[in-house]
Amino acid sequence: MTPVTPAVAVRGGATRGWNNGRVDPAQPAEPSPAEPKPSTPSQPTQSEPTPGPATRSQPTPGLSGREKARSERSPKDMAISLLVLLVPIALLLAFYRGFLGGDQPSTVDPAPAVEQARAANAFPVSQPAGLDDDWRTVSASYRTVEGGSNLRIGYLTPEGRGAQLVQSNVPPERLLPAELTAEGQPQGPTEVGGRNWQRYTARGNEQALVLLEPGRTVIVVGDARENELRRLADAVR
Repeated sequence: MTPVTPAVAVRGGATRGWNNGRVDPAQPAEPSPAEPKPSTPSQPTQSEPTPGPATRSQPTPGLSGREKARSERSPKDMAISLLVLLVPIALLLAFYRGFLGGDQPSTVDPAPAVEQARAANAFPVSQPAGLDDDWRTVSASYRTVEGGSNLRIGYLTPEGRGAQLVQSNVPPERLLPAELTAEGQPQGPTEVGGRNWQRYTARGNEQALVLLEPGRTVIVVGDARENELRRLADAVR
Protein backbone atom coordinates (compact mmCIF):
# COMPACT_ATOMS: atom_id res chain seq x y z
CA MET A 1 0.00 0.00 0.00
CA THR A 2 1.17 3.49 -0.69
CA PRO A 3 2.08 5.19 2.61
CA VAL A 4 -0.01 8.19 3.59
CA THR A 5 2.04 11.36 4.02
CA PRO A 6 1.08 13.21 7.13
CA ALA A 7 0.16 16.83 6.67
CA VAL A 8 0.40 19.67 9.06
CA ALA A 9 -2.02 22.56 8.68
CA VAL A 10 -0.67 25.97 9.12
CA ARG A 11 -2.09 29.47 8.88
CA GLY A 12 -3.02 30.30 5.29
CA GLY A 13 -3.88 26.71 4.42
CA ALA A 14 -0.24 25.71 3.47
CA THR A 15 0.65 22.09 4.01
CA ARG A 16 4.05 21.00 5.09
CA GLY A 17 5.01 17.38 5.39
CA TRP A 18 7.82 15.04 5.04
CA ASN A 19 10.40 16.15 2.46
CA ASN A 20 12.52 13.31 1.38
CA GLY A 21 12.59 11.94 4.80
CA ARG A 22 13.18 15.15 6.73
CA VAL A 23 10.94 17.36 8.47
CA ASP A 24 10.95 20.97 7.57
CA PRO A 25 11.33 23.18 10.58
CA ALA A 26 8.10 24.67 11.70
CA GLN A 27 7.77 28.33 11.03
CA PRO A 28 7.04 30.41 14.07
CA ALA A 29 3.46 31.36 14.27
CA GLU A 30 2.68 34.96 13.76
CA PRO A 31 1.82 36.51 16.99
CA SER A 32 -1.80 37.29 17.39
CA PRO A 33 -2.64 40.81 18.15
CA ALA A 34 -2.71 41.40 21.90
CA GLU A 35 -6.08 41.73 23.40
CA PRO A 36 -6.70 45.20 24.58
CA LYS A 37 -6.19 45.62 28.30
CA PRO A 38 -8.49 47.74 30.30
CA SER A 39 -7.06 51.19 30.78
CA THR A 40 -5.79 51.88 34.27
CA PRO A 41 -6.53 55.36 35.53
CA SER A 42 -3.46 57.39 36.25
CA GLN A 43 -4.86 58.57 39.56
CA PRO A 44 -6.91 56.62 42.05
CA THR A 45 -10.56 57.37 42.13
CA GLN A 46 -11.28 59.85 44.91
CA SER A 47 -13.73 58.64 47.48
CA GLU A 48 -16.44 60.90 48.79
CA PRO A 49 -15.12 63.27 51.45
CA THR A 50 -15.68 62.23 55.01
CA PRO A 51 -17.75 64.86 56.71
CA GLY A 52 -15.67 66.77 59.22
CA PRO A 53 -16.80 68.44 62.40
CA ALA A 54 -18.07 71.44 60.46
CA THR A 55 -19.93 69.43 57.81
CA ARG A 56 -21.48 66.77 59.97
CA SER A 57 -25.12 67.20 60.36
CA GLN A 58 -26.07 68.53 63.75
CA PRO A 59 -29.18 67.34 65.55
CA THR A 60 -31.89 69.88 65.61
CA PRO A 61 -31.93 71.43 69.05
CA GLY A 62 -35.08 70.94 70.99
CA LEU A 63 -36.42 71.19 74.49
CA SER A 64 -36.01 68.28 76.83
CA GLY A 65 -39.05 66.87 78.50
CA ARG A 66 -38.40 68.70 81.76
CA GLU A 67 -37.70 72.02 80.05
CA LYS A 68 -40.78 71.64 77.90
CA ALA A 69 -42.90 70.96 80.96
CA ARG A 70 -41.39 73.96 82.71
CA SER A 71 -42.12 76.24 79.76
CA GLU A 72 -45.71 75.08 79.78
CA ARG A 73 -46.28 76.02 83.44
CA SER A 74 -49.07 78.43 83.98
CA PRO A 75 -48.75 81.62 86.04
CA LYS A 76 -50.90 79.94 88.67
CA ASP A 77 -48.36 77.11 89.06
CA MET A 78 -45.52 79.62 89.37
CA ALA A 79 -47.42 81.57 92.01
CA ILE A 80 -48.05 78.40 94.02
CA SER A 81 -44.35 77.47 93.84
CA LEU A 82 -43.36 80.94 95.04
CA LEU A 83 -45.88 80.77 97.87
CA VAL A 84 -44.46 77.45 99.02
CA LEU A 85 -41.05 79.13 99.36
CA LEU A 86 -42.26 82.30 101.07
CA VAL A 87 -44.44 80.71 103.75
CA PRO A 88 -41.55 79.02 105.67
CA ILE A 89 -39.49 82.22 105.46
CA ALA A 90 -42.37 84.27 106.87
CA LEU A 91 -42.85 81.79 109.71
CA LEU A 92 -39.16 81.92 110.61
CA LEU A 93 -39.19 85.73 110.66
CA ALA A 94 -42.29 85.78 112.84
CA PHE A 95 -40.70 83.34 115.29
CA TYR A 96 -37.46 85.35 115.34
CA ARG A 97 -39.23 88.62 116.04
CA GLY A 98 -41.98 87.39 118.31
CA PHE A 99 -40.15 84.87 120.50
CA LEU A 100 -36.46 85.71 120.15
CA GLY A 101 -36.83 89.50 120.11
CA GLY A 102 -35.08 89.87 116.76
CA ASP A 103 -36.12 93.51 116.35
CA GLN A 104 -34.97 94.48 119.84
CA PRO A 105 -31.51 96.09 120.12
CA SER A 106 -28.93 94.57 122.40
CA THR A 107 -28.86 96.35 125.74
CA VAL A 108 -26.02 96.69 128.23
CA ASP A 109 -25.70 97.48 131.90
CA PRO A 110 -24.04 100.90 132.34
CA ALA A 111 -23.21 100.29 136.03
CA PRO A 112 -19.67 98.89 135.50
CA ALA A 113 -18.61 101.88 133.38
CA VAL A 114 -20.15 104.32 135.87
CA GLU A 115 -18.39 102.64 138.80
CA GLN A 116 -15.08 102.72 136.92
CA ALA A 117 -15.44 106.46 136.33
CA ARG A 118 -16.29 107.09 139.97
CA ALA A 119 -13.31 105.03 141.10
CA ALA A 120 -11.02 107.15 138.90
CA ASN A 121 -12.36 110.26 140.68
CA ALA A 122 -11.46 112.43 137.69
CA PHE A 123 -14.73 114.43 137.73
CA PRO A 124 -18.16 114.30 139.36
CA VAL A 125 -20.06 111.39 137.79
CA SER A 126 -23.83 111.37 137.29
CA GLN A 127 -25.98 108.45 136.21
CA PRO A 128 -29.34 109.42 134.67
CA ALA A 129 -32.22 108.65 136.98
CA GLY A 130 -35.95 108.50 136.43
CA LEU A 131 -35.89 107.38 132.79
CA ASP A 132 -38.72 105.08 131.72
CA ASP A 133 -38.11 101.49 130.74
CA ASP A 134 -38.43 102.35 127.04
CA TRP A 135 -35.13 104.21 127.31
CA ARG A 136 -32.71 101.39 126.47
CA THR A 137 -28.99 101.58 127.18
CA VAL A 138 -27.11 100.25 124.15
CA SER A 139 -23.51 101.21 125.04
CA ALA A 140 -21.43 102.33 128.01
CA SER A 141 -17.67 102.96 128.35
CA TYR A 142 -15.16 104.88 130.41
CA ARG A 143 -11.84 105.73 128.74
CA THR A 144 -8.80 107.85 129.41
CA VAL A 145 -8.07 110.17 126.49
CA GLU A 146 -5.58 112.92 125.75
CA GLY A 147 -6.25 115.76 128.15
CA GLY A 148 -8.55 113.84 130.51
CA SER A 149 -11.13 111.03 130.46
CA ASN A 150 -14.65 110.43 129.14
CA LEU A 151 -17.68 108.55 130.39
CA ARG A 152 -19.95 107.77 127.44
CA ILE A 153 -23.41 106.18 127.66
CA GLY A 154 -25.54 105.57 124.56
CA TYR A 155 -29.34 105.26 124.51
CA LEU A 156 -32.12 104.28 122.18
CA THR A 157 -34.99 106.68 122.88
CA PRO A 158 -38.67 105.70 123.09
CA GLU A 159 -39.12 107.00 119.54
CA GLY A 160 -36.36 104.72 118.32
CA ARG A 161 -33.72 107.41 117.85
CA GLY A 162 -30.18 107.70 119.18
CA ALA A 163 -28.96 109.85 122.06
CA GLN A 164 -25.64 109.92 123.87
CA LEU A 165 -24.60 111.24 127.26
CA VAL A 166 -20.97 112.34 127.54
CA GLN A 167 -19.32 113.43 130.81
CA SER A 168 -15.70 114.55 130.66
CA ASN A 169 -12.99 116.62 132.28
CA VAL A 170 -11.34 117.40 128.92
CA PRO A 171 -11.23 121.21 128.44
CA PRO A 172 -14.36 122.38 126.56
CA GLU A 173 -12.35 124.05 123.81
CA ARG A 174 -10.99 120.61 122.90
CA LEU A 175 -13.95 118.45 123.88
CA LEU A 176 -16.68 120.25 121.94
CA PRO A 177 -14.96 120.16 118.51
CA ALA A 178 -14.11 116.49 119.06
CA GLU A 179 -17.69 115.52 119.98
CA LEU A 180 -19.71 117.93 117.84
CA THR A 181 -17.18 118.38 114.98
CA ALA A 182 -16.53 121.74 113.35
CA GLU A 183 -20.24 121.96 112.51
CA GLY A 184 -21.08 122.39 116.19
CA GLN A 185 -22.17 125.96 116.71
CA PRO A 186 -23.88 127.51 119.77
CA GLN A 187 -27.57 128.32 119.32
CA GLY A 188 -28.26 130.07 122.62
CA PRO A 189 -29.01 129.10 126.23
CA THR A 190 -31.93 127.01 127.47
CA GLU A 191 -33.02 126.00 130.96
CA VAL A 192 -33.38 122.30 131.72
CA GLY A 193 -34.08 121.05 135.24
CA GLY A 194 -33.25 124.41 136.81
CA ARG A 195 -29.80 124.59 135.18
CA ASN A 196 -28.55 126.61 132.27
CA TRP A 197 -27.62 124.51 129.24
CA GLN A 198 -26.39 125.67 125.85
CA ARG A 199 -28.03 124.51 122.64
CA TYR A 200 -25.63 123.45 119.85
CA THR A 201 -25.83 122.15 116.33
CA ALA A 202 -23.84 119.00 115.61
CA ARG A 203 -22.90 116.70 112.75
CA GLY A 204 -25.55 116.02 110.12
CA ASN A 205 -29.06 116.19 111.54
CA GLU A 206 -27.93 115.93 115.15
CA GLN A 207 -28.32 118.54 117.85
CA ALA A 208 -26.83 118.86 121.32
CA LEU A 209 -27.30 120.30 124.78
CA VAL A 210 -24.13 121.30 126.64
CA LEU A 211 -23.71 121.93 130.39
CA LEU A 212 -20.50 123.67 131.45
CA GLU A 213 -19.54 123.09 135.09
CA PRO A 214 -16.28 123.55 137.02
CA GLY A 215 -14.19 120.45 136.41
CA ARG A 216 -16.83 118.76 134.19
CA THR A 217 -18.59 119.21 130.86
CA VAL A 218 -21.81 117.33 130.15
CA ILE A 219 -23.03 116.82 126.56
CA VAL A 220 -26.35 115.31 125.46
CA VAL A 221 -26.21 114.78 121.69
CA GLY A 222 -28.03 112.74 119.05
CA ASP A 223 -30.54 112.66 116.23
CA ALA A 224 -33.42 112.45 118.70
CA ARG A 225 -35.89 115.28 118.83
CA GLU A 226 -35.28 118.14 121.23
CA ASN A 227 -37.94 117.04 123.72
CA GLU A 228 -36.19 113.68 124.16
CA LEU A 229 -32.78 115.31 124.49
CA ARG A 230 -34.20 117.61 127.16
CA ARG A 231 -35.68 114.60 128.96
CA LEU A 232 -32.26 112.92 129.08
CA ALA A 233 -30.55 116.13 130.20
CA ASP A 234 -33.10 116.55 132.97
CA ALA A 235 -32.27 113.02 134.23
CA VAL A 236 -28.62 113.96 134.81
CA ARG A 237 -28.18 114.89 138.48
